[in-house]
Amino acid sequence: MRRATYLVSQALKGLRRNLLVVTAAVVAVFISLTLVFGALVLNELVKVNTSRWQEGVHVIVFLKDDVPLETQLGLQSEIESWDEVQETSYCDKQCAFEEFSQMFADQPAILEDVDPSILPASIRIKLKDVSTYKDVTFRLIDNPAVRKVVTAGERFDQLTSVTRALNWLGIGLAVLLGIASVVLIANTIRMAIYARRDEVAVMRLVGASNWFIRIPFLLEGMVQGLVGAGLAVAAIWLAEGYVSSNAPDEFLIRLSVPDAFMVQWSIAILLFGALAGIAGSAMGVRRFLKV
Repeated sequence: MRRATYLVSQALKGLRRNLLVVTAAVVAVFISLTLVFGALVLNELVKVNTSRWQEGVHVIVFLKDDVPLETQLGLQSEIESWDEVQETSYCDKQCAFEEFSQMFADQPAILEDVDPSILPASIRIKLKDVSTYKDVTFRLIDNPAVRKVVTAGERFDQLTSVTRALNWLGIGLAVLLGIASVVLIANTIRMAIYARRDEVAVMRLVGASNWFIRIPFLLEGMVQGLVGAGLAVAAIWLAEGYVSSNAPDEFLIRLSVPDAFMVQWSIAILLFGALAGIAGSAMGVRRFLKV
């Protein structure tokens, strides 16, 4: 117990002695991990909004007028039984006219010239996975009851490509900044050891083991990483809360992420900060102790 207390006290003394250098390391870790956490939150926002945009109708099947109602409803039942399909809805001519009326409610002249009987009935399809829209379209396009199949296929593909690119960008940024954090802490510990090189030399002369010398520096690095990570987590929580609470209700893009995501990655960032501090300290100590 005395040895543990001594090692902790040495680590705290080291932090106080090199307060300026320690502050610089903490700020460096704070900036790096704030950017990492911020990139993760932005990436999650893209996923959340992508999921929202993918909800709703993905494929619209317009039906021929000369097809009996029983055949149209039979086709709807068949489509709903497909593995790719989550649900379907049938919209007859009257339903189509009501939608048309809502769409052009501010242009009554157009509504006066439209006969509801010329608008086709349709089957609206919501898919389990938007990426399967091509398979569903190919299965419908040659059906004798189908007049036309409409999808937002190109937009779905573009959205998927953008999401994938942002995912890889977030991962790459997190890796690069994580490595930068470790290197910064390593350099800080090296400077701390260099400033106390005479003290370290005396400890080695009196028989202190390398681990006995190393542990206070490892604790210093852990504290630096943990404090920097804690500040980064606090900053992102405050920023996310401020942005989400001040976003207008009618805003098309959602600017908040689930609390579970924030808690999960806050813990991960704190652990990474502590481990990065230990790893950086180990790198810094290794060079001077030549282990």
